[in-house]
Amino acid sequence: MTIKISIDCMGGDHGPSVTIPAAISFVNREPQAELILVGLEDVLHAELKKHKADKHPRLSVQHASELVEMDDPVEVALRRKKDSSMRVAIEMVKDGKAAACVSAGNTGALMAVSRYVLKTMPGVDRPAICSILPNQKNGPTYMLDLGANVDCEPHHLHQFAIMGSVLVSAMEGIARPTIGLLNVGTEEIKGNEVVKSTAKLLREDHERGILNFYGNVEGNDIFKGTTDIIVCDGFVGNVTLKAVEGLGRFVKDVMTSEFKRSPLTMLGALVARGALKNIGKRFNPSRYNGASLLGLRGLVFKSHGGADSYSFEWAIKRSFDAAKYNVQEQLSTLIAELMPRTPDQDLTGSTSK
Repeated sequence: MTIKISIDCMGGDHGPSVTIPAAISFVNREPQAELILVGLEDVLHAELKKHKADKHPRLSVQHASELVEMDDPVEVALRRKKDSSMRVAIEMVKDGKAAACVSAGNTGALMAVSRYVLKTMPGVDRPAICSILPNQKNGPTYMLDLGANVDCEPHHLHQFAIMGSVLVSAMEGIARPTIGLLNVGTEEIKGNEVVKSTAKLLREDHERGILNFYGNVEGNDIFKGTTDIIVCDGFVGNVTLKAVEGLGRFVKDVMTSEFKRSPLTMLGALVARGALKNIGKRFNPSRYNGASLLGLRGLVFKSHGGADSYSFEWAIKRSFDAAKYNVQEQLSTLIAELMPRTPDQDLTGSTSK
């Protein structure tokens, strides 16, 4: 049985020149995958032909006449470009033609269109962006929210913790993943009122056995692997993510330039080549590309806009794995059981969409 994934091939900084090679590489590597390539039909066929993959049995093209530019306002993507590659790819998930969607397009537009087309799960007020970062334990640290919600109330962060817990349980096979609340200190008295109130909600859930709340954590705990999940608002999460990515590239550039500085340092690089290669793999941000938009009634994954084909292929892999492990079904079931009523729902009597 094959798993179908819809790919927004026109999204991102590079479009088909990156998304098509990544799709070809992944489908050749994964025999259970079937990819639906969404975008300008002539452009996609030309790119496939260029890579001698125009006759591939598990690659098909779905025409979409428009594309969402990286600088398009959300309103344009949502209301004017109804036949964009982004929207068509998401609608395929809604219609059951694809198990998941991947896009490197405009983050704001992707979230808005996904939320409009797929709607949110019952009990979820706001979807969140969740991705993974490497840690010292040679495993992933899941972190959310990474930019979808810059202003949050305690019940929003509470929901993020529940969604993150369900995701990690499904993807990593951990029955009770540990949750850390990102703060400026580990003491309970530290932090602003939103964080303090969120910690209270999480402690109550921990006492009831619903969540495995470790407590407050600091920025350095992300890479120590202190907890399986780190919860924060989208403003803090996005700044952290961009800073980490920038630092990783800075360290790589410094090491490269220093090892090329003289014949002696070049010799040292040659001797340490194996170790340097392994270090590069562990710290390569491309390997951690592919963030899940949690809380929607369908699987949508966001790739970095500037991703190369290697990086975009990792985003496809994450979406495929999520579909393979029935993450959406597990999210729907467990979130319905765990998600408490929120102040918004108490006032309206229904879940906000």
